[in-house]
Amino acid sequence: MEFKESQAIYLQIADHLCEQILLDKWKPDDRIPSVRELAVQLEVNPNTVMRTCEYLQQYDIIYNKRGIGYFVSENASKKIIQLKKERFLANELPQFFRNMYLLDMELDELKPHYEKYKKSNFK
Repeated sequence: MEFKESQAIYLQIADHLCEQILLDKWKPDDRIPSVRELAVQLEVNPNTVMRTCEYLQQYDIIYNKRGIGYFVSENASKKIIQLKKERFLANELPQFFRNMYLLDMELDELKPHYEKYKKSNFK
């Protein structure tokens, strides 16, 4: 996994794990790989993965069975979508709107581009 400088590594790992859940690679009550396994797979320090797990546990996306490992929570997908929407609205949308304003664009101009994007990327 290649990491960006613009965001903390543990948050990028959290996004990666959340993506696995949203793509149904891990379903509710599935055990996710151990902290050590993830650290080796992602080539990061186990403490970084542990921080990621604590972060996801804080939002009830995963839960810990002591001595067994971490598991996907029942409503993880809904919680991930809610969290991602909140982050998008707070962090990305203001810049997007600023660019639209500077380019003198209206929302209705974007709809055909959005529809084309959905068709080509999510068939």
